[in-house]
Amino acid sequence: MSNAIFKVPKPVNEPINSYAPGSKDRELLLGEYKKQFNQNPIEVPMYIGKDQIFTENKKPMSPPHDHKKTLGHFNHGDASHVVKAIDAALEARGQWSSLPWQDRAAIFLRAADLLAGPYRYKMNAATMLAQSKNVFQSEIDSVCELIDFLRYNVQYMTEIYSQQPDSQSGVWNRLEYRPLEGFVFAVTPFNFTAIAANLCAAPAMMGNVVVWKPAESQVYSAQLIMEIFQEAGLPDGVVNMITVDGPVAGDIVFKHKDLAGLNFTGSTGVFRHLWKEIGLNLDKYRSYPRIVGETGGKDFIVAHESADPKEVATAIARGSFEFQGQKCSAASRGYVPRSLWADVKVSLLEQVNSFKMGTTEDPSNFVNAVIDERAFDKIAAYIDDVKKQSDAEIITGGGYDKSVGYFIEPTIVVTTNPKFRTMCEEIFGPVMTLYVYEDADFDAMLDLVDDTSEYALTGSILSKDRYAINHAMKKLENAAGNFYINDKPTGAVVGQQPFGGARGSGTNDKAGAAMNLLRWVSARTIKETFVTPKDYRYPFLG
Repeated sequence: MSNAIFKVPKPVNEPINSYAPGSKDRELLLGEYKKQFNQNPIEVPMYIGKDQIFTENKKPMSPPHDHKKTLGHFNHGDASHVVKAIDAALEARGQWSSLPWQDRAAIFLRAADLLAGPYRYKMNAATMLAQSKNVFQSEIDSVCELIDFLRYNVQYMTEIYSQQPDSQSGVWNRLEYRPLEGFVFAVTPFNFTAIAANLCAAPAMMGNVVVWKPAESQVYSAQLIMEIFQEAGLPDGVVNMITVDGPVAGDIVFKHKDLAGLNFTGSTGVFRHLWKEIGLNLDKYRSYPRIVGETGGKDFIVAHESADPKEVATAIARGSFEFQGQKCSAASRGYVPRSLWADVKVSLLEQVNSFKMGTTEDPSNFVNAVIDERAFDKIAAYIDDVKKQSDAEIITGGGYDKSVGYFIEPTIVVTTNPKFRTMCEEIFGPVMTLYVYEDADFDAMLDLVDDTSEYALTGSILSKDRYAINHAMKKLENAAGNFYINDKPTGAVVGQQPFGGARGSGTNDKAGAAMNLLRWVSARTIKETFVTPKDYRYPFLG
């Protein structure tokens, strides 16, 4: 029983380690990287209830930058494991949903501190190895962003619970924020370890139970997430991790009467398919499932004639090619005025051509490998197609090699066609397409930006002209859920820039804000009358 109104520790964004040459952090992280790289192959189980599940079907885990190296294997499941995971979640729900909120908060705050402390280098190294993120990209994702999600979500949870209605004399009105009735199905991507963990942790923090299907290319670091959750004291069955084929899981999950919600990050096509599946099965559910999704992007950089060419070039270089462009927020189309193009081109080529590409073991490499062969082949096909066209040219990059790792050169395309294929379609790799527009056509160009893509995730404008900035913000009001002024369109920070987009980019439920957690509760209004009437007659009756 709680006999106090508790205040949680004030969240502060986790400081980012620099890992500068000669630093102790750098030495410890690279030591952990080598340890994991050289250790005996590990085996990753499924986590269902209190059990770790091993099967006869083992699938290899390899670094994208060294795909002949086997880090270990994960156990691939079948339909029976999906059923077991749902049953385990529902069995855990009674105790977990009734646990006082401060106890749930304590678990996830402990998880954050474990990650900030003893697990920092382990998680960093795991993400560097299995997802081919460089030192910095791994640090800001798998460590700092995940810590921020856990700490800020605790704060947001308490803010939500504190939102209560007014009460008149003789009445006490209350709102109770109940967890959803059933289980939440979390489907997570390869590219951000923090997103994978948060899509499980956010619903669980609000008292829900979760069946989690991580991307197969992220299972290596997913195991560490489960290890941290367990060490932090998360009870068995609250989060159940299964590694099964998507259609196998979907055939069971989306027909189950107790499906309470879908928490998804991935491709737009898959999300639309899952939404349709839920719609087709609406009559089977105990309640209407909550559907939360963050999907694709065709994110833009707009330069105005007043912008600084070097600032434009840097925004393109960073925004397009960090983590090989494998961010849903990565810039992949840019609009540069003709008056700036010559200077932007010089600076951009100078920067991009200075990139080093290679394994994540060498922190001096800015560019590493794309995630797997399927992604490699898809991106390479786009590059090959560009080479055949007459209305576009590659001004740098265009090479690729998968003999050792899945390496693709950062590639910049310049087109005379603003509706060129690579200006419109999501590639999810290190390919940036630029369109040079006439300075006088700034307004018409903004219409192009708004109409070219089905997505509306992130975008940015670089300008020193406040009128131009204001005009662009108005015209592009619905073109991006995260809009950046004089910056690249990436790098949203929890608690500072809640993340999400609309149109084809998802439901815009803003991970990193209280509005996301509100999706995982169902409010109950409670009215208590202190002196109950004993006669039906109102005064007007005489």
